[in-house]
Amino acid sequence: MRGLLGLSRFIDRMNEIIGKSVAWLILVAILVSATNAVIRKIFNVSSNSWLELQWYLFGAAFLLASAYTLKQNEHIRIDIVYGAFPRRVQHWIDLMGHLLFLMPFTLLMIWYFVPYVSLSYRNGEVSNNAGGLTIWPAKALLLIGFSMLALQGISEIIKKIAVMRGVIDDPTPFISAHEQAELEGRMLAGEVEK
Repeated sequence: MRGLLGLSRFIDRMNEIIGKSVAWLILVAILVSATNAVIRKIFNVSSNSWLELQWYLFGAAFLLASAYTLKQNEHIRIDIVYGAFPRRVQHWIDLMGHLLFLMPFTLLMIWYFVPYVSLSYRNGEVSNNAGGLTIWPAKALLLIGFSMLALQGISEIIKKIAVMRGVIDDPTPFISAHEQAELEGRMLAGEVEK
């Protein structure tokens, strides 16, 4: 189990570094968008490549940060049902969700994206829009994003099993929406008192 936990820590660290780094792509996309809008308004000149670059940057941020979001346990779930169960049942729900839904889906997407990206790269596929960008890098982002998500899924499965066996403490203890609101209320009250 120690070796698997080491692998899990490596995957977590890699996805954390990538996830925090790609957040800057949102700023770059905003700057590209603003520059494009200013040039279009002032000089009445526009380019499809600038628009597509914005899409690529936003897509890259979304896809490459999805594994980090899973690591942080920030993906959307229905807390009304999930929060009603004891923590041990929640761990089982998470583990089964990872094994039965996340992993098959990510592996299926990787299986389909490998030939999809490969064909696009071999053909040198470019946008149908005049002045558009090369498309294969955007398609490659899909493959990379799902690969990172699959790796993070493996890490989460390892951690869930370790938590359930009592080997490690729960890295992401569940806090219901009600408890979260109480914590935030106490925090705000403490700031007001200062």
